[in-house]
Amino acid sequence: MKPIRTAIIGFGKIAEDQHVPAIAGNPRFELAASVSRQGNGPAPNFISAEDLLASGLEFEAAAITTPPGPRFEIARLCIERGLHLLLEKPPCATLGEVEELRRLAAAKGTTLFTTWHAQHNGGVAAAKKLLAGQRLKSMRITWHENVHKWHPGQQWVFDAGGFGVFDPGINAFSVATAILPAPLFVREGTLYFPANAHTPIAAELSFTSPAADGPLSASFDWRKTDGEEWTILIETADGAHLKLLDGGARLQLNGDEVAASGIGEYPDLYATFADLIDRRESLVDAEPLRLVADSLLVSKREMVDAVTV
Repeated sequence: MKPIRTAIIGFGKIAEDQHVPAIAGNPRFELAASVSRQGNGPAPNFISAEDLLASGLEFEAAAITTPPGPRFEIARLCIERGLHLLLEKPPCATLGEVEELRRLAAAKGTTLFTTWHAQHNGGVAAAKKLLAGQRLKSMRITWHENVHKWHPGQQWVFDAGGFGVFDPGINAFSVATAILPAPLFVREGTLYFPANAHTPIAAELSFTSPAADGPLSASFDWRKTDGEEWTILIETADGAHLKLLDGGARLQLNGDEVAASGIGEYPDLYATFADLIDRRESLVDAEPLRLVADSLLVSKREMVDAVTV
């Protein structure tokens, strides 16, 4: 079968570390080109998506790995050209943009895949299976890391539309919405904004769910300097304790390790992408982005010290 020639638009750290190896490791794909304003992507490299699309280069798909702000317009142009699209998380800056891309892709007959890489971690599918049909007694999400480690020099994360601490926190939302047996709704929260930022550096949130009889909460914080903590603790009504660790890579049930499965986050993303293209289907999941938007709508705002990245 002929490989799916794929361009990476927005070549940065995540593209270099994850997308390039995943494409190289999957015989269904072939890296056709890259787009980087710095000109540092794999050849042939283009300075803009418009230059790539005007080049006459033949390719069938694109992975858009830019920051969320410009992603909608790039994706719209790609869909017009009939390209199948894989969108890094978060898929767009707003819910309205996601819905419009969904409509455009359906009208054009192309595949649109809004990816949430954390959902493809080894422990997530097992946790979803264990929680199916269960009622929840409690859930506590802790997603703490150091912004200076993960976004060095990237001021855009604190600009309007940059998501702030929800840039990693949306990964937690993606896992929670994947494993819980019913939808999650934001009840209230407090967002902590640096004095010089338009997006929060920390958040404390509480939720409700039709499947829950007790407290559901999340703590996101970009100020942790002694390593990362990406955990979800869930107690079911019948007394089972589930603990997802390392962003979903590991799962414990009542303190015992559950064997993880799968081929890894990004290899699984591209395997799913190939399957969707073969079936001419899309997979558009906006629930994690909806939870970010709802958090911003209902939460209180507190100011904290200024931040530099």
